[in-house]
Amino acid sequence: MAKEILLTGDRPTGKLHIGHYIGSLKNRVKLQNEGKYEPYIMIADTQALTDNARDPEKIRNSLIEVALDYLAVGLDPEKSTIYVQSQIPALFELTAYYMDLVTVARLERNPTVKTEIKQKGFKDSIPVGFLNYPVSQAADITAFKATLIPVGDDQEPMLEQTREIVRTFNRVYDTDILVEPKGYFPPKGQGRLPGLDGNAKMSKSLGNAIYLSDDAATVKKKVMSMYTDPNHIHVEDPGQVEGNTVFTYLDVFAPDKDKVAELKEQYQKGGLGDVKIKKYLNKVLEAELAPIRERREKFAQDPDSVYEMLLEGSKKANKVANETLRQVRDAIGLNYFDRK
Repeated sequence: MAKEILLTGDRPTGKLHIGHYIGSLKNRVKLQNEGKYEPYIMIADTQALTDNARDPEKIRNSLIEVALDYLAVGLDPEKSTIYVQSQIPALFELTAYYMDLVTVARLERNPTVKTEIKQKGFKDSIPVGFLNYPVSQAADITAFKATLIPVGDDQEPMLEQTREIVRTFNRVYDTDILVEPKGYFPPKGQGRLPGLDGNAKMSKSLGNAIYLSDDAATVKKKVMSMYTDPNHIHVEDPGQVEGNTVFTYLDVFAPDKDKVAELKEQYQKGGLGDVKIKKYLNKVLEAELAPIRERREKFAQDPDSVYEMLLEGSKKANKVANETLRQVRDAIGLNYFDRK
């Protein structure tokens, strides 16, 4: 029985943080190790250029950092095909064909795109490539006939756009070669970590993240500076748990849920200081991050091997994508010179 094909990835715009880890990376490793899936993990450098075209060095430098983060969390090139988007030419030709099946109005209505346009402050100066990236993403997914896409909750509109393109293509060209993907989402409440400052989103650009590559001292410093309850001034003051970033992190990372419940109760009554709960959170995070950090340092000692891994993964991905492209060209009727 053929394995279900899984596809996901990240934009190389900096090192990955624990929000990425909880939101997607941890799920990827779990699914990879179950042995029921054939995972394709893409470093989406071309997509990253859609809003970083004038800073290509940022993308180039981040490529190795993302690859190291992948290996550090447990993604295994023997089990997963890890590749670089720009090295798969078929993706760009597929994007061109799909663009003819999608209207500008539909792209502008995509909730994820609308949100990100607002966040990035593009206003009326939206790069065409950025507006078009749901179509590009459809090419990324369909090139490998992926059916399972581990993503955060905010990416569901992007998947729906891909499903629309698949249905339209198959109907217009009277074929069934493209398959519709479904999302694989993190457990409820773990889809998005707030930033250290209490901001709703942990983000590289906002500088409010704990990175997988941060050393122990840096993690501790960041944890001790975290946003809690601004009205919890004295230890004896009753504290607010809801919206308290430290407790949000404990809910996600702490294995001892009973202890977290006890700490919450004590904090709400008064008599528990912020320093104490932050020290406990730091201990919890260090238990999770120390093995990841150790593996990352080991892989970082041999960057040539990491680049070789990406090259081999890209070669394998190219073969698969080229076969899908051949089928797409046949379905459209662009096989003028294929004579048997």
